[in-house]
Amino acid sequence: MRDYDEVTAFLGEWGLFQRLIFFLLSASIIPNGFNGMSVVFLAGTPEHRCRVPDSANLSSAWRNHSAPLRLQNGRPVPHNCRRYRLEALANFSALGLEPGRDVDLETLQQEDCLDGWEFSRDVYLSTIVTEWNLVCDNDWKTPLTSSLFFVGVLIGSFFSGQLSDRFGRKSILFATMAVQTGFSFLQIFSINWEMFTVLFVIVGMGQISNYVVAFILGTEILGKSVRIIFSTLGVCTFFAVGYMLLPLFAYFIRDWRMLLLALTVPGLLCVPLWWFIPESPRWLVSQRRFSEAEAIIQRAAKMNKVAVPAVIFDPVELQELKPLKQEKIYILDLFRKRNIAMITSMSILLWMLTSVGYFALSLDSPNLHGDAYLNCFLSALIEIPAYITAWLLLRTLPRRYIIAGVLFLGGGVLLLIQLVPADYNFLSIGMVMLGKFGVTSAFSMLYVFTAELYPTLVRNMAVGVTSMASRVGSIIAPYFVYLGAYNGALPYILMGSLTILIGIITLFFPESFGMALPESLEDMQKVKWFRSGKKARDSMNNEENPKVLITSF
Repeated sequence: MRDYDEVTAFLGEWGLFQRLIFFLLSASIIPNGFNGMSVVFLAGTPEHRCRVPDSANLSSAWRNHSAPLRLQNGRPVPHNCRRYRLEALANFSALGLEPGRDVDLETLQQEDCLDGWEFSRDVYLSTIVTEWNLVCDNDWKTPLTSSLFFVGVLIGSFFSGQLSDRFGRKSILFATMAVQTGFSFLQIFSINWEMFTVLFVIVGMGQISNYVVAFILGTEILGKSVRIIFSTLGVCTFFAVGYMLLPLFAYFIRDWRMLLLALTVPGLLCVPLWWFIPESPRWLVSQRRFSEAEAIIQRAAKMNKVAVPAVIFDPVELQELKPLKQEKIYILDLFRKRNIAMITSMSILLWMLTSVGYFALSLDSPNLHGDAYLNCFLSALIEIPAYITAWLLLRTLPRRYIIAGVLFLGGGVLLLIQLVPADYNFLSIGMVMLGKFGVTSAFSMLYVFTAELYPTLVRNMAVGVTSMASRVGSIIAPYFVYLGAYNGALPYILMGSLTILIGIITLFFPESFGMALPESLEDMQKVKWFRSGKKARDSMNNEENPKVLITSF
């Protein structure tokens, strides 16, 4: 019996066909970087204060002192959401009294921003925050916007695999591209926050579905030796490229509607890819559509300039088509026995808290000292060395130690940021980026680690459950950023503490590097806290399991 890879081995591993698929599918991920983090600029909150209408007849001195002071990070700053009663200020101004000299401001009555707000236009010309006044009593809507986008990501990740199994990889890939691009375009015409947010949920569904299906399609078409590079340095790096281009667009386009239009247009460039990206022959074979699969393989052979066998797919010969009676597995099996339940619970916690750190640091980048656009670019740029480092470490070192190590690095520097003097902005930004490097490296290793801990029977289910936990983490993450409005140090204290905590928990996982993959739930039950079996193996030579996926999403 021969499997699919043996049947198609005559194509070679890195011919023109494989290189084309590698780069086209990776390039299709670039718009995901736009949409995945676009809320950073679409929902940016500029400096603001209560509006004082021209009809108030205040002198310039009283206008400048119309907002009471409040303490922020130990310094007095004008209040964003309160002002002194304009009626009283107008009387003082008419009498020629001076604020602070003739009138004790602390004794004056205050009121809400009854005439709206004045927003600084130094960073943004307009955002959804300035358009719909998502500040003060409505400031809870800003983190909710981001969270609901990630709710869409959660929903999309749940259905995308099932849809691609039912209707094919290529069809769902381009359908989800259309959803992502089309509904992003519709957001431009939003008339209120509610409409924008509902459409944003749908964009999130398309965004993750496109990402997941592109990964599946690539891993099914590409050969063993290329598969791991595609699923690590391919899709992840091109996602980071899209993420890096986001602040470039945003720097030159400061209006949120025009920015969203500019971010939508590149999605149209993916339309011609329909004629270059084929359906997965492996999926076609699984659907017994052999003639279509053979036609694709023949075109690939022609591109690679290799001879084609007279018969490519013999249904009798394909091992994967043999009817196999498999044991039914349910999600409760991941919690049924003590060892498995402990590993699953710790894995869920590891995925969720690492996801909180990654997305909170990404969403908070414009709030750092200095230029918001440069900070966002650096936050994206640091991901590329993080992915490369993770890939190199996974090749040679024990999993739990390297994951715990980069988590300690990330969490430690986030806690130490509090010790940096206020004037050392460059140093504090550098430490935030180092923290992002550590968390991103850890996040990118979790698919590998989780896949190696579980037997084949429940591996996909285990990776799916823990991956869903990471979506929950991304939904929570915007509220960590939200805390920064009350205390700038609080988000970093929380993220640093939780990252170190999860790093300590990682040390209690069983080790999987150099160990044989468990073959059944019974094998996994024998796992001890510091060993996962006695069968030695070359961990990175077996490319046929889900451990090849290294991804921030």
